[in-house]
Amino acid sequence: MEGWDPTTKSTLTQIPLLTVKAGPRDGAAWTQRLKEEYKVLIAYTSMNKSRDNDWFRISAANPEGTRWTGKCWYVHNLLKYEFDLQFDIPVTYPATAPELELPQLDGKTHKMYRGGKICLTVHFKPLWAKNSPRFGIAHALCLGLAPWLAAEIPVLVDSGMVKHKDDAVSTSEAC
Repeated sequence: MEGWDPTTKSTLTQIPLLTVKAGPRDGAAWTQRLKEEYKVLIAYTSMNKSRDNDWFRISAANPEGTRWTGKCWYVHNLLKYEFDLQFDIPVTYPATAPELELPQLDGKTHKMYRGGKICLTVHFKPLWAKNSPRFGIAHALCLGLAPWLAAEIPVLVDSGMVKHKDDAVSTSEAC
């Protein structure tokens, strides 16, 4: 955690670590892991809300808990930019981190792969590998998606690649 800002350190130390080492192919153990994932996500969401830092909503999109969908948002210049968020749990989870996707931003930045998968290879994947299986979905959001949004969204907005929803409405009304 060397070189991290104090807020990130504080947040990370308060997100519970997971104890069940199981992936989608592990039957009853995966069900236990999934319960743990939900508990950690609830704790992380509650912590964010208590700090007035609520920035995502996700839920499992299938009963097996292998597909997740939701929304994430980032506030820049006092405007809220909201994006669809989706990801699949890899069959090799928790050894492999999920690939977080923001489909609306596909092709708008070089720090993204085809399909809107955000680039996490350089900074996040080694950290995940070092902390697997204790890290889970909440950790991927905190240490993967949150810093990516903070680094990329201001640049995308300032360059005009991303427009605020109110700008799009006022532009269409003017025509």
